[in-house]
Amino acid sequence: MVVKMLDLNGQYEKIKQEIDSAIQNVLNEANFIQGSEVRIFENNLADYLQSKSVISCANGTDALQIAMMALGFQRGDEVIVPAFTYVATAEVIALLGLVPVLVDVYPDTFNIRVEDIVKSISARTKAIVPVHLFGQCANMEAIMEIASKYSLYVIEDCAQSLGAVYRFKNGITKFSGTIGHIGCTSFFPSKNLGCFGDGGAMFAQDELLAQKLKMTANHGQRIKYYHDVIGCNSRLDTIQAAILDVKLRHLDSYALARYEAAQYYKELLTELQDVLLPVESDFSTHVYHQFTIVLKDSSKRDKLKEYLAEKGVPGMIYYPLPLNRQKAFEQISIQRVPLDNSEMLANSVLSLPVHTELTKEQQQFVAMNIINFFKTNN
Repeated sequence: MVVKMLDLNGQYEKIKQEIDSAIQNVLNEANFIQGSEVRIFENNLADYLQSKSVISCANGTDALQIAMMALGFQRGDEVIVPAFTYVATAEVIALLGLVPVLVDVYPDTFNIRVEDIVKSISARTKAIVPVHLFGQCANMEAIMEIASKYSLYVIEDCAQSLGAVYRFKNGITKFSGTIGHIGCTSFFPSKNLGCFGDGGAMFAQDELLAQKLKMTANHGQRIKYYHDVIGCNSRLDTIQAAILDVKLRHLDSYALARYEAAQYYKELLTELQDVLLPVESDFSTHVYHQFTIVLKDSSKRDKLKEYLAEKGVPGMIYYPLPLNRQKAFEQISIQRVPLDNSEMLANSVLSLPVHTELTKEQQQFVAMNIINFFKTNN
């Protein structure tokens, strides 16, 4: 049996008629940039997320950069970011001449440690960028309280958590990305809501800020050829918007499929003492962009990955180096707290196949091979 890390072909086949029709409509209209489908998708996503505004752009990295440009940060300003995350989150900080301040994550949820945020704030701190890693929200209620106390902006990186719901202590719920001052997401094909190319979006609840984001993404102009600020050129093309609008209708079923697959993995692997299974926070739902296990003996992680590959089971390491160990950040990032959990996780995590087309038979095959590996390697 061969198992795919992600089965985009199978997902497409189930909605082929809808997708093909949407693409054909764009081809018929030949309005490939800023066609009506872009506004339609933005409005539908805003309705889904109960967000006051959605501003689409070319990709998730651009979304983060545009957010920081729109907030007017100056060179040398500090932005707090978790050390255990994809490079894009901190890359845009450095690109703008800002200073990434690296903090640790919790070892069970992989999300930013609230305690470290407070310890890392200085007079130059301007923002916090919580990354909702692998599919569930960081502790946004606590983060927003810190931001309010110290007059900081919060930019949510929800590229992996679109559709996850945060529960406040008073019972109010909000979607991932709609709690901070700006939410940023990616529509990379592997994401829970992915297009057939590249794409991204920003969410804002303040109308003036939404206008600034839109203007920044469009060469700094409100009116064509009249440029009020230095911006960039970052657009979601019409074909991708049409595809995303179709897939948005299926997002809840996709999330349910991933969640059910995650629960079945837990059932299959619950007796295995050699790994720690994903933990779900009390305050957030989990959309399982990844199903990531932590090996108690990190020396066996790469061996397990190789063993599974030999059996036809892919596994991915997200991420093999924390940001503080990346050469690009050696001279430009700072840290005011230990990063022990980030270091440990980089050496110990392995993500298993989890996607909308995964069958129980495939999951049984994955689990069987993991269990067999530890039977012969203990």
